[in-house]
Amino acid sequence: MKILNFTIIKLTLCLIAGIIIAYLYAFSINLSLILAITGLVLLFISYVIAKNQFQKTIWFGLLSYLTMICIGILTATLHNPINSKHHYTKTLDEDSIPKTTFRIREVLKSNHYYNKYIVDILELNTNQVSGKILLNLQKDSINNKLHVDDIYITKTEFKNLPTTLNPGQFNYKAYLHRKYIYHQFTVNNNELLKVQSKNRTIFGYADILRKHINIKLQAYHFKPEELAIINALFLGQKQNISEEVYSTYANAGVIHILAVSGLHVGIILMILNFILKPIEYLKYGNIYKTLLLLILLWSFAITAGLSASVTRAVTMFSVLAIAINLKRPTNIYNTLALSMFIILLFKPLFLFDVGFQLSYLAVLSIVTIDPLLYNIWTPKNKILNFYWHTLTVTISAQIGIIPISLYYFHQFPGLFFISNLVIIPLLGFILGFGILIIFLALLNVPSSIFNTGFGYLISLLNQFISWIASQDQFVFKDIPINIFQVFASYCLIIAGILLYKTKSYHSIKLFLVGIIGLQMAFIYTSLHIPHREFVIFHESRHTLTGNTINNKTIFSTDIDSLNLFENIIKDYKVSNHIKNASTDSLKPVYILNEKRLIIVDNIGAYHVKSFQPDYVLLIQSPKINLIRLIDSIKPKTIIADGSNYKSYVEQWKTVCLKRKLPFHYTGEKGAFTISY
Repeated sequence: MKILNFTIIKLTLCLIAGIIIAYLYAFSINLSLILAITGLVLLFISYVIAKNQFQKTIWFGLLSYLTMICIGILTATLHNPINSKHHYTKTLDEDSIPKTTFRIREVLKSNHYYNKYIVDILELNTNQVSGKILLNLQKDSINNKLHVDDIYITKTEFKNLPTTLNPGQFNYKAYLHRKYIYHQFTVNNNELLKVQSKNRTIFGYADILRKHINIKLQAYHFKPEELAIINALFLGQKQNISEEVYSTYANAGVIHILAVSGLHVGIILMILNFILKPIEYLKYGNIYKTLLLLILLWSFAITAGLSASVTRAVTMFSVLAIAINLKRPTNIYNTLALSMFIILLFKPLFLFDVGFQLSYLAVLSIVTIDPLLYNIWTPKNKILNFYWHTLTVTISAQIGIIPISLYYFHQFPGLFFISNLVIIPLLGFILGFGILIIFLALLNVPSSIFNTGFGYLISLLNQFISWIASQDQFVFKDIPINIFQVFASYCLIIAGILLYKTKSYHSIKLFLVGIIGLQMAFIYTSLHIPHREFVIFHESRHTLTGNTINNKTIFSTDIDSLNLFENIIKDYKVSNHIKNASTDSLKPVYILNEKRLIIVDNIGAYHVKSFQPDYVLLIQSPKINLIRLIDSIKPKTIIADGSNYKSYVEQWKTVCLKRKLPFHYTGEKGAFTISY
């Protein structure tokens, strides 16, 4: 009896379960090691007993799965750098400003105010440390950008990551935590001292290669938008793509082509397979060819930035390349599971990466559903057959990613099948053409009709996608869906596939159970929709409130238009499944059943003799004596929103602390909610 007799799919699922457990509950390294070693010892004992008795037992299988769960826990714990004794948090004193030495690790997309980077902390004062942090470099007239592997010294304060301040808002802090980033600091160019160093990491060499390719491509005079698409398609760098272009690709349902993934890597593998085919005629040629393929594929992955999608694709095609060139039988499900298993052993938190999830769900859906759809009709015409197969692949992928895509992005591109029918057949040609252009640029071949034609092709691609995205009536936005509905949807999809394949009594029962499960998810959601709540949102320099009554929210603000609060309102409506909304002027007093709220603005009027308010909301920095207000109307809670000066907020906070009165500042604690 060998553990390899157990399917890799089940072992991968157990590894995933272990990673999720370690993510939800903190484990020490010692406890994780004890669990893993205990599991391995018990597994070995079970193996010996079963071997001596010459019979299979259920215990070996159960212990195999439990041991793999323990290995998943150990993997996630070991890869969390905060568990290392050398992590910078172990020596960080938040009351002092340390001298910090750091190396640029990754360049992120900048915003209007900052150039953003992920950096590796090398030294804190005189202590050698490790760990990643987010660097915000203030933009100035010079706007000097930092480069990968550059080392700098600065003296600045480590700040906590920004928390989510409004309901339904994207949790950027949790996103960075999944990348093992726990702090940030903000500096300007004058506060940085560059350290001369010749040491290079593999990321630095990849960055040098990308810059070298871009310098060579400049000789071909591509437009900025064309060059941004080329960088995304071939080098995995999307930082220079404008928000407008990115949103048009998303609205057209083809955002996946901007991420280097399976399609890109598959085409590269076919090209490399063809070029390296003569090596097969040498002694041990298949082994040499396989090793060379793996080296080239992973070199491309490193150049493309080792994102979740490219890592997944290169790992899967590496397994496939080994199997094909060494004449091993392959099964796509085992290949997928093995690639996921390998990736999660080295990058366990990739499991929570959106791109990683979408990639595997899309591929799994294609290999499962596409044969069923394609067999419905088999055209004899080759061109018609090609486009029919492209359509079935596109629909299959969409079926697999719709629930999770709606959960993360809350929109559905209705014309996805049209855009994919046009773009996917062309993408192979575009990639092949682009590789030729990059090769010619590296050889310093002068500008010619080839690069002009390629630039024109990229422009046509952008124009077509922009036209598709402009059909607003086919882009369904702000679709609310929660995690329970996502799981219920996938259960129904799986049950539907089984029913289509087998059409048995058992599969009918599963399908009906899936329908009931989805209905229960919707019922559960409807029961948890807020029926009566008053929300004071956080927005700098302005006031926004929302009063929800029976699935309708009335938004009020201190300015004439709600356009400034568009994202806040959208996030709240989507996360709470609010269907109807209206606007109204901001009232000085709100009666919320038995709870009362009074708003004190810059006029400073608060003398209300008829009742004592439960809540006082301070807005627009009123010049009041808070002690006198508290003594006069005796509120139970003081609230200050983002429209107030921070100096005023600090004074009010001190007064409330002395009076032992609850004080809530939305800029620190987030939106304030009153359920009534």
